[in-house]
Amino acid sequence: MYFDTHAHYYSKSFKKDRDQVLRSLPEKGVDLVVCPAEDLPSARACIQLAEQYPFLYAAVGVHPHEAKDVPSGWLAGLQALSYHPKVVALGEMGLDYHYDFSPREQQREVFHAQLDLAGRLNKKVIVHDREAHRDCLDAVRAYPNVTGVYHCYSGGLEDAKTLVALGWSLSFTGAITFPNARRALEVIEWLPMESIMIETDAPYLTPEPFRGKRNDSGYVYRVAEVIAQVKGLSMEEIAAVTKENGKRFFGIEEENAHDDHII
Repeated sequence: MYFDTHAHYYSKSFKKDRDQVLRSLPEKGVDLVVCPAEDLPSARACIQLAEQYPFLYAAVGVHPHEAKDVPSGWLAGLQALSYHPKVVALGEMGLDYHYDFSPREQQREVFHAQLDLAGRLNKKVIVHDREAHRDCLDAVRAYPNVTGVYHCYSGGLEDAKTLVALGWSLSFTGAITFPNARRALEVIEWLPMESIMIETDAPYLTPEPFRGKRNDSGYVYRVAEVIAQVKGLSMEEIAAVTKENGKRFFGIEEENAHDDHII
């Protein structure tokens, strides 16, 4: 029923019960999950999980927080990992000017290198943009042959209109259930249905009324619930449309996604 397009199941938060959580997702109505990386080790971990769970797919990339620590040859390493059959995108990548864990110039260099790689490989990208809206938009505009999704979209309506016109999608998390989510709800109200996806960003951004608990894909229904209210549609309609959007975006075939065998 649901496609959680962004969940970090390699996280240490799932160390004790990762298999239990992942095995429980189909019975919670979660049909598909994409696990995006933050660096090369987590990219390998995402691929290992994708090999083990048929409904789980991987994205490989370097998060802006990790830009300062990229090893020599990192881009070639990323390219090699991207050829795995269950890698459906590059990411997450982008800019984060809230924490500035990496110098901004290094963030920009690593982001641009990955966008260039995505263009050469014809891969979609997953973008992280936190308080760096203008520089992120300038970066994606510089690569018109690359499209992707802004995960946990936090920009305004005008940037949303620009991104959609460029062929990009926007994805939303449990943050839209928070009391201060008015700007995101305004974007959702305008956003064409074919450009929207849903995610948890697990283990982070647990939706209300579950804040304070570790997040997982079992809570993605709350994101669908809020979008349904804004759009005046049923949760079932939102689940179906966002699932089809995600499958089309990531190039996932239904028959592969519903293999019941788990190693």
